[in-house]
Amino acid sequence: MHLFLTIAVVQIVALATPGPDFFFVSQLAASRSRHEAVAGVVGIALGVAVWAALALLGLQLLLLRLAWLERGIAIAGGLYLCWMGLQMLRAAWKADPDADVPVVDVGDSSPGRALLRGLATNLANPKAAIYFASIFSAFLGDGVTPSARWGLWALVTAETALWFGLVAAIFALPAMRRGYVRASRWIDGGAGAILTLFGLHLIFGRRA
Repeated sequence: MHLFLTIAVVQIVALATPGPDFFFVSQLAASRSRHEAVAGVVGIALGVAVWAALALLGLQLLLLRLAWLERGIAIAGGLYLCWMGLQMLRAAWKADPDADVPVVDVGDSSPGRALLRGLATNLANPKAAIYFASIFSAFLGDGVTPSARWGLWALVTAETALWFGLVAAIFALPAMRRGYVRASRWIDGGAGAILTLFGLHLIFGRRA
């Protein structure tokens, strides 16, 4: 039980640190429907499930032996985050600052697309694999049973879903939506710039 509590505390601290997932969920919840926000959260949780499972299966050892693979994953993820950030910047640039109520284009929007975007946003950050590999190697010794290991996998996945579900619920509140409507150009522009910077960091940053 102590092990589960320790991992839970470490995970919530990591989740509370704003990153690409947070900016994706908050912007989605404020600008789209609740169903899409929930779908986006499910996508992110699935991404965490993938990275955590790979960490338990020894992905870190593979990345250490194949440095080019880690670099390739980082570049691919960085390019995706840059693309998504530039799309937000483009939308913010084209928005009419004099409009009383900014119009949100939902023509190509759906829960299915939101789920895939959430999954892609999380998978675009290969540092998540290193993070999970680090905490698992730090806290999981040889005495930890396979059932306990996969219990921890379920824990971090569920904790991620609950945390970002809370974030989505907060940013979907009417007051938050009204704030988004009034400042959508700046919010989209800021989120786009941050995601682009995350992407550039993955592409050009030093290998962790």
